[in-house]
Amino acid sequence: MFVAASTRCFAEKEFAEACAQITDLEYDKVELWLDDGSNHLKASDVAADPEGFFTRFREQTRLTPIALCLEHDIDPETMSGLSKLAKLMRVTQITVPSSPLGTPFNAEIDRLREFVAVTSQDGVRLSIKTKTGQLTEDPHTAVELCQAVRGLGITLDPSYYICGPHGGASIDQVFPYVYHLHLRDTNPDQLQVKIGLGEVDYTRLISQLAREGYERALSADLIHSEGDDESRPLEMRKLRMLLETLL
Repeated sequence: MFVAASTRCFAEKEFAEACAQITDLEYDKVELWLDDGSNHLKASDVAADPEGFFTRFREQTRLTPIALCLEHDIDPETMSGLSKLAKLMRVTQITVPSSPLGTPFNAEIDRLREFVAVTSQDGVRLSIKTKTGQLTEDPHTAVELCQAVRGLGITLDPSYYICGPHGGASIDQVFPYVYHLHLRDTNPDQLQVKIGLGEVDYTRLISQLAREGYERALSADLIHSEGDDESRPLEMRKLRMLLETLL
């Protein structure tokens, strides 16, 4: 396993500036967060010119890219462009959101199967993020989606299983399907708290994943709107040091 940071930690900044901040905090691996609703990095722009973006990325930073994460749903054509970018960057992981609660299960299966068909051609894994308000809000549903869509995995964000409607429930059934991991500290009342003041059991998470043969990223994924700007760099540094100590 290895430690990385998502550019979402600095989502309010330009993408190049976010990468510079992550480098300053002594991370060497980065997850690219894409959101067409922000000025940070738009999936539509990147997918339209994957070669051009890859060239610009290499000019802007020496960080090693390890994953792409989409904030919102996209169409298959955009996914094709992002999958080509992932192949260029030697990235093997793309995370997409699951559909909102209330979406018919079969419709979600069809959507995800189409995405997996696209990414698998480029040797890229696809996973759905666990999040409140989406079908993956319930860990059992998240697992059922993976069982129904061959090749699909889970991007586990344990915060939403601590601070959410299923808080306190066991999530052991999720671990065999985990492709990627998003981390911050959380308590039952707040999605994001200072590192060490929450209830995320990092030691147990790493131990459980190790039993399943997980050898991929532990990605720091602080939410810029949850907390103050001044303390965020310190919290990211604390999280990096904690995770490195546990590995």
